[in-house]
Amino acid sequence: MRYLIDTNVCVVYLNGRSPEVCNRLNSTPLSEILVCSVVKAELFYGAMRSNDPTRTLARQQEFLASFISLPFDDEAALICGCIRGQLASLGTPIGVCDLQIASIALSNDLILVTHNTQEFSRVEGLQIEDWQMAQ
Repeated sequence: MRYLIDTNVCVVYLNGRSPEVCNRLNSTPLSEILVCSVVKAELFYGAMRSNDPTRTLARQQEFLASFISLPFDDEAALICGCIRGQLASLGTPIGVCDLQIASIALSNDLILVTHNTQEFSRVEGLQIEDWQMAQ
């Protein structure tokens, strides 16, 4: 199994706020965990708004360097447009960054690891796991 980790997973890991997430990340082979450019952008934005942007950014980049990073490419863009249209028709839109993250997971056949299950559960066909929930 291969996993795409969402921004909230990275944040709780880096801040040590979830033993469940820390245990799962530390016990899953690095080759099975991926990040994406959209998650990186969200993290870097958070770093710039932190009390110590230089230190926070350095910590994030050190953590992220362990994982393969996937771009938001043309296949993901097509999937994103389809999902956005479908959810708009249903009156249940989700945020643009979350649409892009979900699209990257779908286009690469990955399980999205997130605590934001309510938002992502509206995306048809997206596999989701919440590592913050006790197993």
